[in-house]
Amino acid sequence: MSETSCYILDNGAYTAKVGLSTMEPKIVPNCIMKAKSERRRPFIGSQLDECRDASGLFYILPFQKGFLINWDTQKTIWDFIFSKECCPVNFSETPLILTEPLFNFHSIQEAMTEIFFEEYECQSLLRINATDLAEYHYRKLHKNEGTVVVDSGYSFTYIVPYINGKKYKEGIRRIDVGGKVLTNHLKEILSYRQLNVMEESYVINQAKEDSCFVSRDFMGDMQITRRTGSRNTIVKDYVLPDYTTLRRGYLRDIVRPNEDLEQQTLRMNNERFSIPELLFHPSDVGIPQMGIPEAIINSIDSCPEGNKESLLENIILYGGNALFPGFRDRVFNEVRALALDHFDVNVSIAENPITYAWEGGKYLFKDPDFYSFCLTKEEYEEEGRNLAFERFDI
Repeated sequence: MSETSCYILDNGAYTAKVGLSTMEPKIVPNCIMKAKSERRRPFIGSQLDECRDASGLFYILPFQKGFLINWDTQKTIWDFIFSKECCPVNFSETPLILTEPLFNFHSIQEAMTEIFFEEYECQSLLRINATDLAEYHYRKLHKNEGTVVVDSGYSFTYIVPYINGKKYKEGIRRIDVGGKVLTNHLKEILSYRQLNVMEESYVINQAKEDSCFVSRDFMGDMQITRRTGSRNTIVKDYVLPDYTTLRRGYLRDIVRPNEDLEQQTLRMNNERFSIPELLFHPSDVGIPQMGIPEAIINSIDSCPEGNKESLLENIILYGGNALFPGFRDRVFNEVRALALDHFDVNVSIAENPITYAWEGGKYLFKDPDFYSFCLTKEEYEEEGRNLAFERFDI
C-alpha cells in the first residue's frame, strides 16, 4: 500500500482538527449549537459562522468530562466533517488516523472501531492518543530519549511521560481542570460581580481567550489590581459583541466617564489572571489535586531514575490552554524551583498548540512502519474487535 496522503482526525472535546496530511488542517467546533435568533436551525461545527447572533448559544456536546458519550451528536458532526461542505474524504482509498482520550473506555473504543469500519467503510484505521502524536512530533525534531507531554485542553490536563517513544503508564497524571472549568468559573465570577452571563458560554469563552494571561507573580499582580486610576496597569474593559457591527469582542483601555461609548462592556481586573491560576491551583475551586508544575515533577519522580534527566530537559506544552500568555514561563519557573539543582530543565511550547498533535499525525504517516500500526478492514472482519485492543495502545 502506498497512498500519497492520509486523513487525520484529531477528535478533541472542544474542536476537531481535521484534514488530509497534504493540506493544512481545518479546526471545526466539535459540537452542535442552537441560537435564540434562529430557533429552527441547528448549527453543526463550523456552520456557526453563518449564525447572525451568537449570544445565548445552546451547546450540544458529544463529549462529557473528556469522554465521548453522545454518539448521535458525534455522528452528525462527523457526517458534516466528511461532507463536501467541510473536508471531504474517500475512506476506501485513504487511511485514517483518529485520536481518542487516554484510558478510553473499552465500550467507546469498540463503538469507534465499529462505526469507522462498518458505517464509513474505512479501509485502514489507526486509533491513537493525541499525546502519542504530539510526542512523535517532538521526538522527530529533537531526537531525544524521554519526553513529558503536557496536554492542557478543554476537559482535562494530562501529563504523560514517554521513554523511547513509549508512554510510561505509571507516570501518567490527570488534572480535572481544562478550558471548560476556566470558562465556567469566569461566567460565575462575572455574573456575581457585574452582569448575568451564565447563558453566554460562547461569548465568555472568547472573553477568556482575549483577556486572560498567566501571572508570573500572583500576589504582586493582585497588589496592582487594587490600585486606582492609571497606576492599575492590568484593568481593561472587554467590549461585548453586538452582532450588528461587532462579531467578536475585544479588550480596550478604560474609557473616562465623559467619553462613554454606547457599547456594553465587562470590566476585567484580577479576573484576567485569577482564572488561568486554576491550572496551577485547582484547589481554588475545590478540586483537591496538584497544579501542573507539581504534577510534572510527581510524574517524572515515578519514572526510572536513569530517564529523569532526559524527561526534565524535554517538557512540551500543547492544547488550547497553552495559548495563555505567560503559561510557558510560569511552568518553567515552578518546575525549575521544584527540580533538583543539578538537573537542567527545558520547557517548550508548541508552535501551534491547537494543531500540534495533528501535525504529529502528518509525521507519523511518513514513517516507513506506518501501516504496521494500522488495522485494516480485512483484519477487522476476520479477527474482530479483539485485534483492535491488541493493536492500539490507548
